[in-house]
Amino acid sequence: MGKQTALYQTHVDSDAKIVDFGGWDMPLHYGSQIREHHAVRGDAGMFDVSHMTVVDLLGGGAKPFLQHLLANDVGRLKNPGKALYSCMLNESGGVVDDLIVYYRGEDNYRMVVNAATRDKDMAWITRHGKDFDLQIVERPELAMIAVQGPNARAKTLPLLPDSIRDACAALKPFTSAAGEEWFVGRTGYTGEDGFEIILPPDQAVNLWVRLAAAGVAPCGLGARDTLRLEAGMNLYGSDMDEQTSPLEAGLGWTVAWEPTERVFIGRGPLDALRSSGAEKKLVGLVLRDRGVLRNHQAVLAEGCGEGEITSGGFSPTMEKSIAMARVPACTGETCTVEMRGKHAEAQVVKLPFVRQGKVLIEV
Repeated sequence: MGKQTALYQTHVDSDAKIVDFGGWDMPLHYGSQIREHHAVRGDAGMFDVSHMTVVDLLGGGAKPFLQHLLANDVGRLKNPGKALYSCMLNESGGVVDDLIVYYRGEDNYRMVVNAATRDKDMAWITRHGKDFDLQIVERPELAMIAVQGPNARAKTLPLLPDSIRDACAALKPFTSAAGEEWFVGRTGYTGEDGFEIILPPDQAVNLWVRLAAAGVAPCGLGARDTLRLEAGMNLYGSDMDEQTSPLEAGLGWTVAWEPTERVFIGRGPLDALRSSGAEKKLVGLVLRDRGVLRNHQAVLAEGCGEGEITSGGFSPTMEKSIAMARVPACTGETCTVEMRGKHAEAQVVKLPFVRQGKVLIEV
């Protein structure tokens, strides 16, 4: 038996299929992954993401520490509540993890990092934080619910505490509001609008039940994965890892190159790769032939070289097989994918495939 969130019994009582995910017992689906996917694209769905790791960084050294730790620059965050997506790199410029950091004040930041990488992330953060004047406070006691979809905010707002409801109604994308116990960010991992709500565990079940009564569909990890794939959002361990730089993972936009005097971990190798040009790039693929694109299938770009699918599967929104793939930088508009000894033709497209319920590519 793995670790369990405050909502575990609620999932079991709802006949969810429970699977192991990074040492946690989590719901894969509640009967139909496809139905849950469409609920988020067309209305509203909710996910238990309490397995994510919440870390508060407090004290005068928090800002300089994060400017050293992250490839993106928290110095860009001027207004309390603003959020920033960034990679945390190793000394060679590979991705240790990707995360969101929220600015709560000059001496107060909150990070949310991936569940499967919790142990190495905390070790890395602690190791590099020892020379800075700050407190690193992990918050394992908190629960977290993501409500996503075009109607997610409208259905969630009436259920939020009175003290933060108006502030949450006024939130812009990638901003947050905090009350005495609740923390709400207008962020997500589906390509749809919505909230990610961090709250005390003893209040999580009540919120989940009230959201369900308001017509928000419970959703599992399966739908979360197909949604993020359609939205072109990287999954750590698949689309990026410690051997992959942000420039090879389609995340060059998350690196703050200015000011040039800011020295963050991995900057030297990343600067060199930027100057020489990355040999690989991350692209989208849409299968033109029959079959399903899967992780680790070989991608052949004629006259250019070979790449690999990093995330692949069936798109419920497009009703086509799609994938994210790391391919040679010179790859053109088409390629072939090796599938069980046969070659299938695929179209190379710019990510994302789908955002805000709309298909963004023509095939």
